[in-house]
Amino acid sequence: MENIKVDVLVVGSGPAGQKAAIQAAKLKKSVVIIEKEGFLGGACLHSGTIPSKTLRASILDLSEFYLRSFYSKEYNFGDISINDLNFRLKKVIEAEIQMIERQFKKNKIQIIFGNAQFENERHVSVLDSAQTPICRIESQQVIIASGSAPRNPNHIPFDGRMICDSSSLLKIEQLPKKMIVLGGGVIGSEYASFFAALGTHVVVIDKKDHMLPYLDREIGMHLQSGLSNIGLEFHGNKQVQSIEVSDTGVSVHSKDGGHVEADLLLYALGREANIEGLHIENANLSVNNRGYIEVNEFFQTTNPNIYAVGDVVGGASLASTSMEQGRLAALKACGIQTHHFPEFYPLGIYTIPEISSCGLTEDECKKQGLKYEVGRAYYYEIAASHIYGSNDMGMFKIIFDVDNLQLLGVHIVGRNASEVIHIGQMAMMHQSRVDFFTNQVFNYPTFAEGYRIAALNGLNKVGKTAS
Repeated sequence: MENIKVDVLVVGSGPAGQKAAIQAAKLKKSVVIIEKEGFLGGACLHSGTIPSKTLRASILDLSEFYLRSFYSKEYNFGDISINDLNFRLKKVIEAEIQMIERQFKKNKIQIIFGNAQFENERHVSVLDSAQTPICRIESQQVIIASGSAPRNPNHIPFDGRMICDSSSLLKIEQLPKKMIVLGGGVIGSEYASFFAALGTHVVVIDKKDHMLPYLDREIGMHLQSGLSNIGLEFHGNKQVQSIEVSDTGVSVHSKDGGHVEADLLLYALGREANIEGLHIENANLSVNNRGYIEVNEFFQTTNPNIYAVGDVVGGASLASTSMEQGRLAALKACGIQTHHFPEFYPLGIYTIPEISSCGLTEDECKKQGLKYEVGRAYYYEIAASHIYGSNDMGMFKIIFDVDNLQLLGVHIVGRNASEVIHIGQMAMMHQSRVDFFTNQVFNYPTFAEGYRIAALNGLNKVGKTAS
């Protein structure tokens, strides 16, 4: 068995692992990444962010979703098959893998395919699928970036055909006519909107009273209302009692006596850290009561030479935040002084239409006792929305302090929300006032001009004008 000694060992090649490895390599450190065979890019590339967003793009294009506002609802855009949807996905994954391989080669990062297993705090062995040791790696610094996987309770009869998680859903052989989505969080809401846009009758079941409950309530309700217009049903305040599978489909029974039947069920109630098989206990590491590895503000575990980043530590579980966590952990591991992970960053949810936000929600403003006002711009007020066919589903919401006009939060639901949110993000980072938007000239017609419309709406409410 080969023995390898490196400066930095990274376990996992998802967004966090990639950025950690590249940052360490830029600092002239020898770096090895361990990843499972055929899984370069991690879950993000093969079953998470990239596939779901590629599926979304394919659905929008092939269904000509945004053209529906120009035609009657009965207009037939043709049948779409799973093969049609998967064609783009295959191309995107291939391109991303080539890009990752090119970056690793350029930075002299060695990739070893296999399963990582801690022997002790400084030694990690790599095993093949038959659990035969491939090599043994000694490293001064280890960064765990092994990601997460769908949480699949043992009592749920997952079969990848009638009952799927977000990974197996990508492998179904035909589109369901009716679909149950169990869970109204990010993953459940995204896939629910995708299939609803395809014409599937989608029923979302959740214990909360509306979808995406941790967002600004008005934004979440705006999305839910828009999705109801394309046939999605939401059953809130439901406690699931049982899930049954028959020859004809799957049914969900609630404790209140209600039940829903469908061709397929997507179970989307959370994810869990990918630590099985790592034997982190051999490195004197453990997980918290939620199953994640505990870290400090520098992403160091209880062992200061072992770091953990990305989904494996819980938190926001975003590819964007994971990338920065990986970079900061690598800097610290290489002895470079770093800043703490930023508390302020945008959240993007790729439903149809998408949602993006940064800053405080209305509820958070109320809890903090802030005196605030809200400016709104609806997509039906924006010319670009009519030109590009956004079905008028959308809204800009700007929350600001009444007295000093300081921006407190920006929330957008609608087409291009995840792109234009960065204008609000930058304004807030520079502690701008709401009249910052009214004093700027925006390209016309664009979605971004929603900022100016919303800011004017808010200033009118408090009797102030741009200065």
